[in-house]
Amino acid sequence: MGLFDALLGNASDAAPDAVARDLAPLLIEGERVERAFVLYRDLVVFTDRRLLLIDKQGLTGSKVETHCIPYRSIVSFSVETAGSFDLDAELRLWLSGRPAPLVRKFGRKVDASALLRLLAARTLA
Repeated sequence: MGLFDALLGNASDAAPDAVARDLAPLLIEGERVERAFVLYRDLVVFTDRRLLLIDKQGLTGSKVETHCIPYRSIVSFSVETAGSFDLDAELRLWLSGRPAPLVRKFGRKVDASALLRLLAARTLA
């Protein structure tokens, strides 16, 4: 992750294999990590079955909130790419039963079209 992205609060790519090893206790049998992004200690993880938002809290990060979103509960999504003067891309997810979108920011190096393809493959199938 680039230092500049970290200072601005933008997530960047993480190695799926390393994330899968770290999250092994949370993954169900046969579940695969397809894509992962890290922001400081927090993670956004796309598996072949669900989306995991992991928020490590406190100074030590020992308190962890894990938000599991089944792909079937995603009603709509959008990805805004970083422009010439923008420093980040933005993912917005509208979830069933929730009026406001869930928003996560990513660094400009994140491939927005790959995110769109991944979400489309999981939510439209």
